[in-house]
Amino acid sequence: MLDRASVIDQNFLIALKTAKFPNKVSNIQAGVTQLSPQEFVQLFESQIISRHLDLRARILKDQGIGFYTIGSSGHEGNATLGKVFRHTDMAFLHYRSGALMAERSRKVHNVDPIRDQILSLVAAKDDPISQGRHKVFGSTKLFVPPQTSTIASHLPKAMGAAWSLGKAQRTGFEADIPSDSVILCNFGDASFNHATSQSAFNAAQYIAYKGEPLPLVYICEDNGIGISVSTPDNWIENNVKNRQSIEYIQCNGLHLPDAYLAAQEAEEIARYERRPVFLHMKTIRLMGHAGNDTESMYHSIEHIESTEAQDPLLHSARLAIEAGYMTTDDILNLYENTRQKVEKTAEAAIKLPKLSSAEEVCASIAPERPAKEMPALPTLSKRHELFDIGRQFKFLDKPRSMAQLINYALTDLMEQYPNIMMFGEDVGKKGGVYSVSTNLQKRFSDNRVFDTMLDETSILGNAIGAAHLGYLPIPEIQFLAYTHNAVDQIRGEASTLSFFSNNQFTNPMVIRIAGLAYQKGFGGHFHNDNSMAFLREIPGIIIACPSHGQDAAKMLREAVRLADEQKRVVIFLEPIALYHAKDLHTAGDNGWLGVYPEPHEIAPFGEPALYPGEGKKKSKTLVISYGNGHYLSQQAQKILRDKYKTPVDVMDIRWLAPLNHKAIAEAAENYENILVVDECRKTGSLSEELITGLIEHMDKPPKIKRITGHDTFIPIGTSWQYVLPSKDNIVAAALELKD
Repeated sequence: MLDRASVIDQNFLIALKTAKFPNKVSNIQAGVTQLSPQEFVQLFESQIISRHLDLRARILKDQGIGFYTIGSSGHEGNATLGKVFRHTDMAFLHYRSGALMAERSRKVHNVDPIRDQILSLVAAKDDPISQGRHKVFGSTKLFVPPQTSTIASHLPKAMGAAWSLGKAQRTGFEADIPSDSVILCNFGDASFNHATSQSAFNAAQYIAYKGEPLPLVYICEDNGIGISVSTPDNWIENNVKNRQSIEYIQCNGLHLPDAYLAAQEAEEIARYERRPVFLHMKTIRLMGHAGNDTESMYHSIEHIESTEAQDPLLHSARLAIEAGYMTTDDILNLYENTRQKVEKTAEAAIKLPKLSSAEEVCASIAPERPAKEMPALPTLSKRHELFDIGRQFKFLDKPRSMAQLINYALTDLMEQYPNIMMFGEDVGKKGGVYSVSTNLQKRFSDNRVFDTMLDETSILGNAIGAAHLGYLPIPEIQFLAYTHNAVDQIRGEASTLSFFSNNQFTNPMVIRIAGLAYQKGFGGHFHNDNSMAFLREIPGIIIACPSHGQDAAKMLREAVRLADEQKRVVIFLEPIALYHAKDLHTAGDNGWLGVYPEPHEIAPFGEPALYPGEGKKKSKTLVISYGNGHYLSQQAQKILRDKYKTPVDVMDIRWLAPLNHKAIAEAAENYENILVVDECRKTGSLSEELITGLIEHMDKPPKIKRITGHDTFIPIGTSWQYVLPSKDNIVAAALELKD
């Protein structure tokens, strides 16, 4: 099988010199588009730039000095999108957007699409977007947040950005892009079938159906195949064209005038009518999926050659010649001059340095930003006004539960940070399943506190998109297990943005998740999920888990600061079983209630809390825990002291990721015994990392023991108590360590 890249390159030159062009695929002439001859030639040049970048990528890969070969060949018609839409129309692009980026680059001075893409291909440290971490299309100047090899995971946040833009325009919020912008998002026909894309389409229809503005253009670049799996004929159009509340437009991406007019129509609907559009652009795929894809394994040579004969560059060449915009020699000169520019740029790029240490690679995961002045705290009069909605002001100095103190903290924070939005299932009128958001909608209106559809992917997509525009979102996931449905929005999208953009793009947020176990007799697995390992392994995110209401308020304030100032993605994990806990040791003692901390009080990031045992005798044992485990440990602490005359100190870790190993180890140095109480499953639990950290950070580690949950899901009824740590387990383990 011949090198198809070389074949396509040579076929273009031969066809051009012999005037053997493919048959017309549209009767629309170049002149009817109102494009000037110069503009049409520029579009054609953008197509040629994209093609030569693809050809050079294959050569660099064969030489062992290039690292990415998924190209845009066959999709060059998307140059029209770069022409029609403004460079401030934020664009979430997939990996076949070379011509689009080349054309969009014309709108801003000092952007060189050839150099930028070559630097990305060879993983050069000078790559202006990812600094050599991945080959991505991205640019701060062009308002293109970087996407990697996504399979539809960027569609929900594009929907979220458009939805946020509509909300901003309606409410007067000053977004980070012009108020009359639209949001672009392109993807392939294979990605169309992914559950994530269906979630995004459904959410877009849902929002538009409700009459809310949604200036969004989804572009399905349909080349008829996903790697080796063909898309059934007419599958996309028959699936989409009759859907309600989303405008369907089809065009032929091989034909620049046809694609240009369709892009104009889509732009007008999205920009001026503020409605979502599904632009279906028919394309072809040339050179296989990527450099290592041997297309002859699943397509006949006849099929491959017939596809190559429809090369969009040949269609554009014929149109340019027929319109009198260019001669054959003009096109040949443009084609070969572009080849030389690409080759010369590549020769210079391969000599540039690469990332050369782990520190350099990791530097953009969660870089420390300079401190900035926080927004002013709410005035007393304003707080009085807000808290009187719900008649709560008189209770601010009274002991209250965790759920109530979180509610108070959210009230103060939403007044302090006017860009905070809070949303999720049932958080509005109902005030949350556990009453945590009670009265917040009344205090701040349904523009800032509102209900969403039951779809965690869309909730998190909304959050990511809103954060792109300058909002500080606080989405709520109703139960920890529900996060599994949408974790890639955190893992593959929110947490990677800083890494793949060298900290130029961020999507800060605080994701509130109600979770963990100990809900007696309620719900079973989905409502009593005691595993969070899937979140802890994500680089760059912060996980906070309060066990007491006062800490919850202080930690939530710190979480918002970290999101606002440091642009971090923070998971705020709230133990459901402790939301309304009042008593600690005996019925009616109110030992787990707390008075609301003053608005300036925080729990510093990473700092654990130590609770010494009472009495004159020094504790030899330190119990380390979090969440429900900390609550149980404090119960056990009293039993050990009163019944067994064995004092123990108790530490609440509070900040679960990243763990502050140094602070924990320094505290542990003062003890002979360490007992780790971890309510999560034994395998993959926090206790594994915690104990490893103690051993690594201590010269002479003390005696260490752990108690964890069993490796099982949580059952309904009363049998949950046999698979989770208890205060009696803790007492027994502490006594065993003592002996």
